Amino acid sequence: QLVESGGGLVQPGGSLRLSCAASGFTLDYYMIGWFRQAPGKEREGVACISASGSSTNYADSVKGRFTISRDKAKSTVYLQMNSLKPEDTAVYYCAAEMFVSSCHPVDFGSWGQGTQVTVSS
Repeated sequence: QLVESGGGLVQPGGSLRLSCAASGFTLDYYMIGWFRQAPGKEREGVACISASGSSTNYADSVKGRFTISRDKAKSTVYLQMNSLKPEDTAVYYCAAEMFVSSCHPVDFGSWGQGTQVTVSS
């Protein structure tokens, strides 16, 4: 089971850090992705990090603002979100999958319940 935390309400230009932790297994061998879904929109990939942590990729809309990282000692993956914009408002999900190279939601099988991020003044 994956558990996200760290969502909330933030003003435009603000920052949040999301966390993704696993219950019952270790994340060490999984590619981890952060995805988001806004009302009326499809779920989209935000950022992914390889099992080793050596490879990351980002959606164009978040490049330069968001950073994905993993702490293997804590078996936790983070999404640091800076310079937040109203269009970043969505439910954010983390997902895990082995033997995957894409950052597309259809390729991930294990999902958390999501955490709401609202960017508004």
